[in-house]
Amino acid sequence: MKKRFVYALVAAIASLSSTHITAQYLRRLDPKTPRLPDGKPNLTATAPRARDGKIDLGGVWNNPDGRFLTDLAKRASITVPFTPWGAALFKERQDNNGRDRPAGRCLPHSIPNAMLVPLYPWKIVQTPDEVVVLYENFTQYRQIFTDGRGLPTQMDPTWFGYSLGRWDGDVLVVETAGLNDKAWLDDGGHPRSEQMRTTEKFRRKDFGHMEIEFTFNDPKAYTQPWSVTVPFELLPDTDLIENICENEKDVVHIFGKQ
Repeated sequence: MKKRFVYALVAAIASLSSTHITAQYLRRLDPKTPRLPDGKPNLTATAPRARDGKIDLGGVWNNPDGRFLTDLAKRASITVPFTPWGAALFKERQDNNGRDRPAGRCLPHSIPNAMLVPLYPWKIVQTPDEVVVLYENFTQYRQIFTDGRGLPTQMDPTWFGYSLGRWDGDVLVVETAGLNDKAWLDDGGHPRSEQMRTTEKFRRKDFGHMEIEFTFNDPKAYTQPWSVTVPFELLPDTDLIENICENEKDVVHIFGKQ
């Protein structure tokens, strides 16, 4: 119990430190940000467009609620359609309070969990042929190719998989395959297998607000595809900072030799 408390305390301290730095340390008034008369960012202004006319998704984003997928599903009156295998694994993770979650061992959060983690923002960099997602948490990245290519004929399963994007009007639709079975969909423990394919629909509603509809299709874990929509807010006039996970060495740094 003492060891678990120490780890929980370290995580809380790290989260508070990250919030302080992101919100106050890296501050830069972006000249491209629309302003209200008092100088504050106008987050309800019209969504920007790139030079090619497409909605520009670029910016630093954060999940304002930090909810687990279960909470989002309940809010939308959705019942997660577990298979027996998926239900048993999810229950095991719930019963042990996520003790074996990958992030606790400095392993990636993956899709969509890397976007859901409270207090850790993520950044979109958009080009005509590629959208890059940079995650402050663990200083990770993801590539979404929008140049019309297809999936590779051979894909070794990876944490973030292989992502292809296409535009449907003002919505970026992203299909991802080649995912491994090591990641959790969220810290609540929703499982995935190597059969998982995800579809994401990025909709920037205005300058400061975006929502992403995540659809999960994994016949091993779920009896049918299911979806949740997550709201995100822009963090203006700031940028990401480096965040390195050291396999729980923070315990030693903070409390001395254990």
